[in-house]
Amino acid sequence: MRLDVPLFQRQYVWSREQQWEPLWEDIERKFIEYLEGRKDAPVHFLGAMVLDQKQTPVTHVEKRQVIDGQQRLTTLQVFLAAFRNFCREQDADELARECEGYTLNKGMMADLETERFKVWPTQLDRTQFVHVVGTPSRAALEVVYPLVRQKYARKADPRPRMVEAYLFFHSQLHEFFLGTTSEPPLAADQPITARLEECFQALRNALQVVVIDLEQDDDAQVIFETLNARGEPLLPADLLRNFIFLRAGRAGEPQEELYNEYWRAFDEAFWRKEIRQGRLNRPRSDLFMQHFLASRQAVDVPAKHLFVEYKHWIERQKPFNSVREELAVLSRQGADFRRLIEPQQNDPLFPLATFLDRFDMSTAYPLLLALMDSGLDDAEWEGLSEALESYVLRRAVCGLTNKNYNRIFLSLTRNLRRGSATAVSLRQNLLDMTGESSEWPSDNAFAHAWRTIHVYQTLQNPKIVHIFRRLNDTYASTKSEGVVVNGPLTVEHILPQKWLDHWPLPNGSRGMTLGELWEAAPDDPRRLATIRRNNLLQTIGNLTIIAQPLNSAVSNSSWSVKKPELLVHALLPITQQLYKFENWDEDAIETRSEQLLERALQLWPRDRR
Repeated sequence: MRLDVPLFQRQYVWSREQQWEPLWEDIERKFIEYLEGRKDAPVHFLGAMVLDQKQTPVTHVEKRQVIDGQQRLTTLQVFLAAFRNFCREQDADELARECEGYTLNKGMMADLETERFKVWPTQLDRTQFVHVVGTPSRAALEVVYPLVRQKYARKADPRPRMVEAYLFFHSQLHEFFLGTTSEPPLAADQPITARLEECFQALRNALQVVVIDLEQDDDAQVIFETLNARGEPLLPADLLRNFIFLRAGRAGEPQEELYNEYWRAFDEAFWRKEIRQGRLNRPRSDLFMQHFLASRQAVDVPAKHLFVEYKHWIERQKPFNSVREELAVLSRQGADFRRLIEPQQNDPLFPLATFLDRFDMSTAYPLLLALMDSGLDDAEWEGLSEALESYVLRRAVCGLTNKNYNRIFLSLTRNLRRGSATAVSLRQNLLDMTGESSEWPSDNAFAHAWRTIHVYQTLQNPKIVHIFRRLNDTYASTKSEGVVVNGPLTVEHILPQKWLDHWPLPNGSRGMTLGELWEAAPDDPRRLATIRRNNLLQTIGNLTIIAQPLNSAVSNSSWSVKKPELLVHALLPITQQLYKFENWDEDAIETRSEQLLERALQLWPRDRR
């Protein structure tokens, strides 16, 4: 069969962030489920295709015209080409030939050049499509489409979209099946050919589309418009409510009583408010159900398939004895989730909840929901909070990846549900993790990063402010007055970023501009002193937080002018400590960095002996 995209359809427009990455995440999730033996999970619905049957001469391959779904269909062909070629590279030739059967037709054809492709795109896309699907390897495709960089351009010219899609999917497959230098792949104990075969079965069985075949009298345009109409969609919470109370009625449980007692709160405006998560804005009810399901099953749950996942969980695992028990748990954990996203200062969860918000760590919520359901006392929460904050913050300061945090926290959830949900158990689980994507940085690694990192290249402003807020609290004592900050805090460079005019080098000479640095001899003392200063400029030792920005003119002035201004206007103890420094230079920055590091190691310890 040949699926033909008509000429009036638009060109291929899908992009990495909006479509390729979400599609890969869906495919990767099914790969993981199959490799972990969870083949009973619900299938993933990729969408719908509308096909219009066309009369085909006897000697030609049967043809259907693609009325809707051509972007998705084309992308899947590109992915299959990447998967096929990756199989070849791993000597899984039989599997590669099997994949090819899903992209190329076999047998006698009237027009081999076009009919051999199972999908035939619009005219302007055909050249790149033929190269992507017909080329036997990534290397061969990169010969046809090499990187081209214009003179003085910072980035190379973009290649055709289908080529970029192929390269993206091939890179994702390479990392998934082969791992990285610091992280082995999933199920690394199995031969790669076996893993490829399992994942191919996932592609065949766990990913589905709905195909609508139009008949002769069907109006293709009307059906296209209906499928793409923009109505107000039902939220997963609406679907779940119907599903739950329908079962309650069938079981003879009092629907109205259960609604008033347990569900009414979920229909409040609070739960429909949308908040940002990843690429999309989602209602709070969606996010709660996503984290709740992940917490209960200790597996990743995509937000866009909540209803299917929830229904599958209830029907397959039967986790509750009655709808009343189910609603009671949902109501209790809904209140727990609200504590996380609207923390109150008198709540023992307040420090951890505010930290997770500032570090954008909603991936930890399934773990937190599981812990909150365990009835922990305040002392346990203090220990748990210290361990989690230390783990995440140390990794952030060391510039380590956060892309696997969802798996890490789900693994912790699974382990703590099996064992004991205590601070000691959590800390030990974190200490047992190894590899760049999950290790808890040692004191030495943390200290090295603390002294040397370019803060704004490693951390975002809310994270920097949080670190200094916590450090500031360590200077408080029973003798000091409490300083309450109602407005936002900003980060201030003590040695200003524009230091050349008013801040001479330690020997009294003027620092060098970028042009002068470029032309200076490598061993020029001024050059070396300027580089040292620039390297220390953006480190933690040269930063502080203030409640209001200093006047920019004063901020760039010499230390003799800036110091008294800081001490007058910046009332936080961490900034008031600067009175001890008669001069502010490279030695002062390094000294303060060590002073703050000593406090940081106490605030965010790794080992509790």
